[in-house]
Order: sequence, then structure tokens, then C-alpha cells
Amino acid sequence: MRSTRLAASPALLTCLLLAGCSSVPLGTSDPSSPGASAPSPSGAAGAGHPIAVGAGPQKKYTVQQQPAAGSCHYRYEKGEPLEDPKCTPGAISPAVTQANLKSTICRKGGYTSGIRPSTYVTGKEKKLNAASYGYTGNMGDAEYDHEISLQLGGDPNDPRNLWVEPPDPGHKKGGGVNNLKDPVETKLHTAVCAGKVTLAQAQKAIVTDWTTALSSLGLN
Repeated sequence: MRSTRLAASPALLTCLLLAGCSSVPLGTSDPSSPGASAPSPSGAAGAGHPIAVGAGPQKKYTVQQQPAAGSCHYRYEKGEPLEDPKCTPGAISPAVTQANLKSTICRKGGYTSGIRPSTYVTGKEKKLNAASYGYTGNMGDAEYDHEISLQLGGDPNDPRNLWVEPPDPGHKKGGGVNNLKDPVETKLHTAVCAGKVTLAQAQKAIVTDWTTALSSLGLN
């Protein structure tokens, strides 16, 4: 077999001979150089990632594939359950923008009831997502929750925006769904429609950490 010798370029030879030449391996970027991209941290949009955009309201919803069983893990802040940002980073609806708030989420008469998927669809998704998160509690006490709520322009049926939210600490078993995240979403919605915060600010705050969303925006 004939061997092939690679000829070094004049620029490479010069670099090797001069002192102070970078030791960054060929074919890679020097992370300290201007314009170099640092590795992106994993996590939710609140950690620096843009929020994903879903398909938006549909005339007919279908059951969405959920993360693999046991692949998602709850986090807790002062006992309150938070989603796994890798499984549920949130997703927004392209149908809701800052420019059309008055005709969508802020319009009189409501907006969310006309875009919700049917319980036939969400019921199947909820069971699958419970397996994703390893939730084994009373299903009637757990909410199949939109991470970015519909009243904040969240996507109605994107699997990145839905998770089985366990009941709050001290919740009476069999008492049904009653989570502290819900009033936080309502206060954010009120603030958005009153012009106190932008839609994007509210969405970012809720996906970062719903337990601190109001305080982070000065709405406490």
C-alpha cells in the first residue's frame, strides 16, 4: 500500500516556529477568541435558551408522543414541584403576540376555552406523561399542566409545554387539583393585559421558575 505524506502549509510551519502560537487543536475553535461559541448549558429557556414555538391552535388535536418512561425528573423549590427543564422547557403559540393581545388572551369573553385540546386527547397524554415523570400518585390530584399557560400564550398541545404537575405539599389526598401555580399564572396574565410587563417577560419568568415569577418581575 502506497503511503501518503501530508505536506504542512507554510502558515502552519511559521506558527510552529514562532513563540506564543496557540495550542488549540486543529479543527477546533479557541473559546477565548472573539466570536467563538461557548457550549450552551442544558436546561429551560430561562437559562438562556429561546422559548420554542409550537404549532399553535389546531382544528383537530392528536395525542402527542411523550418522553420515555422514567426519563423526566421533578425538581422542588421549598417543597413545590417544578418541571424537568429538559423534558418540559415550555413552548409558545405563534397565534399570540404582543401586537395582538387585545384580540387573543386579553379579549373580553375569554380565549382559552376555544383552543383547548379535548379531554380525550389530554387524558391519554396525561397517562403517558405520568410515566415519563414516574408519577404514581392519585391522578385526580395531579394537573396536566401547561408550563406556559394558555392565558399567557402557551402552545395548547405541544409536548414540550405539558407536564403532570403533582399536588402541592400538604394537599389533601383525593381533594382534586388545586395548585399554587395557577394563581401565579392569573396574576401574570393580569399584568400582561394591564401593560405592566410584556408577554415575553411573563413567559420567560414562568418557564424559569414559577415560584419566583412574580417577584422576579416586581409583581409581588
